[in-house]
Amino acid sequence: MAPRPIIVIPGDEPSQVEGSPHLERLRAYGEVMLHTDRPADDEEKIRRCQGAVCLLNSRSAVKWPGHLLEKLPNLRMITVCGIGTDAVDLEAARRLGIVVSNVPARTAPIVAEHALALLLAVARQTWFQTDLLKRGGWAVPNNCYLRGKTLGVIGMGNIGREMARLGLAIGMKVQAWTMNPSPKREQEAGVPFVSLEDLMRTSDAVSVHLKLTEQSRGLLGRRELEMMKPGALLVNTARGPIVDMPALVDALNCGHVGGAGLDVFDIEPLPRDHPILKCQQVVLTPHVADQNEEGFEILNCGVVDNVIAFLEGNPINRVV
Repeated sequence: MAPRPIIVIPGDEPSQVEGSPHLERLRAYGEVMLHTDRPADDEEKIRRCQGAVCLLNSRSAVKWPGHLLEKLPNLRMITVCGIGTDAVDLEAARRLGIVVSNVPARTAPIVAEHALALLLAVARQTWFQTDLLKRGGWAVPNNCYLRGKTLGVIGMGNIGREMARLGLAIGMKVQAWTMNPSPKREQEAGVPFVSLEDLMRTSDAVSVHLKLTEQSRGLLGRRELEMMKPGALLVNTARGPIVDMPALVDALNCGHVGGAGLDVFDIEPLPRDHPILKCQQVVLTPHVADQNEEGFEILNCGVVDNVIAFLEGNPINRVV
């Protein structure tokens, strides 16, 4: 009798799949090894995953560069618990014959709703006002009314399109930039596609919805932030390194950027001495845009479906 395949969840912290009923489906296909804390270092990652045929990488903070993948000779499949695959060296996976899958599209409305919530919170300075009231203050802030203003959406995948729809729903004018424009995609999106420079110069609020690649890393640097209209707002629920964080901090501190709503950061978890924490005109959340009861259910179902499909010989949602 052939040994059952080993399926490892290497670092489920904060808890994502622990306790999920979908894990019971997975146990019918192999030996599931769930680790509820993050590996302390690369050596711990390798120890946990020795013999693994499949990795269910529930947290993007657990990284898999090529030199680690090479130390796992039995590994044949990795699924990430979401859309972004930047935690995995895709070129190395391709070279080693490791299938990489993700969970595309399903949580797009949830993430877009979070992005809209951040935009509204920044525009109305809700964190600043709450903090002021807790400290016994009372003042009239300079709130921003978004209806009739222009929202620039960077990236027109599933989440970007949802964000554009929400922007239109609250009465904003919406324009977008994408790395892969076409008349057909523009027509389907229902909003005009413009150049990145035009979007940065003419938008009252900018919302980022790109996957992290070598092309998108640092896309919004000091030059692009300086292009923004004075007082414009920035929202990022994609990946932290897409935005030059030191440049953003400077732009916030000098008042050129009027506020930022961030769910992702250049360093995660966010260090206690990170400069962004000293900026008053920000609303910050800890990479939780798709983290709610509905989102957990969708993602946990998706990653388990990915593993089962692979073990049955019909991989789905393949990135590599």
